[in-house]
Amino acid sequence: MADSWSDICRQCVSTVAEVPVYILLGSLLATSLGVFVLFYLFLSFVAPVPRKPYPEEKKYRTLSKDGTITTPEQLPCWYDALESKKQARPNEKHTSIQPAELFMSVVVPAYNEEDRLSGMLEEAVDYLEHMYGTLSNDEASAVKTRSMRQRKPNTDVVNGHTTDSGSDRGWEILIVSDGSTDRTEEVAFRFAKDHQLSLHPKGTAGPWTPQVHEGVHIPPGTIRVVNLTHNRGKGGAVTHGMRHARGRYVVFADADGASKFGDLGKLVTACQEIEDSEGRGVAVGSRAHMVGSEAVVKRSKLRNFLMHSFHLILWLMTPPKTATVKDTQCGFKLFSRTALPYIVPYMHSEGWIFDVEMLMLAEFAHIPVAEVPVGWREVMGSKLNVIYDSIGMAWGLAVLRAAWSLGVYRQK
Repeated sequence: MADSWSDICRQCVSTVAEVPVYILLGSLLATSLGVFVLFYLFLSFVAPVPRKPYPEEKKYRTLSKDGTITTPEQLPCWYDALESKKQARPNEKHTSIQPAELFMSVVVPAYNEEDRLSGMLEEAVDYLEHMYGTLSNDEASAVKTRSMRQRKPNTDVVNGHTTDSGSDRGWEILIVSDGSTDRTEEVAFRFAKDHQLSLHPKGTAGPWTPQVHEGVHIPPGTIRVVNLTHNRGKGGAVTHGMRHARGRYVVFADADGASKFGDLGKLVTACQEIEDSEGRGVAVGSRAHMVGSEAVVKRSKLRNFLMHSFHLILWLMTPPKTATVKDTQCGFKLFSRTALPYIVPYMHSEGWIFDVEMLMLAEFAHIPVAEVPVGWREVMGSKLNVIYDSIGMAWGLAVLRAAWSLGVYRQK
């Protein structure tokens, strides 16, 4: 048997040796091209394409001054205005964005978060109202000076020119209910009603404020609820909310409140320090400093193994600057308004891996990125399936990187 196989191999080698070199090279080239075309077609088939939002998803509800829930109102949308310009003048590059109406927009993706949302909102509104809200100017100024440094004047970039928008105060929270089937929206409205109408709002314990204290009074309309008809995933909910943000700065924060909301000032300061001439910048909340902490050490060996494996895959598969970010998955990231047109319109990922695509797009557009250590605590009730979602994230990252590298995804 061995002799027969040896004879066959010798015959194959002899046959190949008789074939002209140009035919061999042509065959190799044709085979490689065929494999590439098949891979490109396969990638085009499996690469995610986000669905367009339904008309009802581009509306919001909030509380009126008397505490009643408003009928659905149209959301302001800088993204639609930008797309209209692109369609009207397709041969021009459009990166301008409508001026900000307020200082800070907070996008909160929420899927069945009735048990954890109130604590996060309590900590968020307390910080936002004291920093950017309706406190007396002297008190607000004193708090702001202690917590953050204003490095640059408050300007927006419109059509390449900086304009003063006057949006150095004001805040909003956009709760994007991602097809929730529980009482997430009801909890949000109940929280808003108590903190809007009551002279002494009832406080709620949160991950960082376990001792209940009196809540802060908030202005009408500061909490807006957007309902997605069908679940899209965390990335889809965040992207949808960011399309409708009105703030000079836009931060997305997880509904569980695991990230310390009081560290938002650190993100703002870091972003302002690195912003380029167009005012573009991204500040990434990071838990990398906690790797050796008790919170991480006490995790299961499997979870820590998957965490380190994912970091290795990220380092191997992402562009050079994105690969240097030590914690891409922390749900606490801040964007300057002028950076949004370079990132949000080109988002495709709607699952857990969307953070990486945002950072990749920032790198492609040469937007400065700062990584900022923030406080973080484990909060019970996570919807992340460690094994299943880790595999999905690895697959999603591979598809994402290949799609951008081979031109399946393009910045048009």
